[in-house]
Amino acid sequence: MTASKIIIFDCDSTLSSIEGIDELACIAGDEVRQQIEEMTNAAMEGKIPLESVFAKRLEIIQPTLEQVTQIGELYIQRVEPSALSAIATLKQDGWLPIILSAGYVQAIQPLAEYLGISSIEAVPLLFNSDGSYQDFDRSYPTTRSGGKLEIVKKIRHKYSPSQIVAIGDGVSDLETKPGVNMFIGFGRYAVRDKVKTESSYFIQDLAEILSIIPDL
Repeated sequence: MTASKIIIFDCDSTLSSIEGIDELACIAGDEVRQQIEEMTNAAMEGKIPLESVFAKRLEIIQPTLEQVTQIGELYIQRVEPSALSAIATLKQDGWLPIILSAGYVQAIQPLAEYLGISSIEAVPLLFNSDGSYQDFDRSYPTTRSGGKLEIVKKIRHKYSPSQIVAIGDGVSDLETKPGVNMFIGFGRYAVRDKVKTESSYFIQDLAEILSIIPDL
């Protein structure tokens, strides 16, 4: 399988304004929400490794399948305003869009379908037959620091593209920079100093991508 040009999008605080894990925490109550938000921000700013909070957050929240489905609907309701048109244009120009996230497959799938993205690299959640939380795929790369770069290398091997561009707001996204031709930082919803400083470009609107990528 080949694709000459690939564009990789983070999901949370990039394609949509929300952080899915924080929204799940809101359902669990204010005390849990505050605790989870602090953990998420520390990981996204690179202050602590992602793997130190990934399992802990889910164990605290114990999200049900129904709640995760609700987050999927919220992703669409809070979609980045120019995402749909920008992705449509990119596809017309021959780019293959891929979502690469430390979020959850079951929550991201509806947004991907809405945006016309058929490829998702995200963490599968495991549920019991009654829909209660069981676990997550602990082997999946994006559950740990450096995992997104692992996935980028697999994508490059699978498709043999001439160009890969990655876009995201967090330090875990910035970690893909050695494996892509261009990393674009995104700051509409969250500005991380390290990401802003080390990105090739730093944008506030996904429509800006269309004026940047011709420079490749």
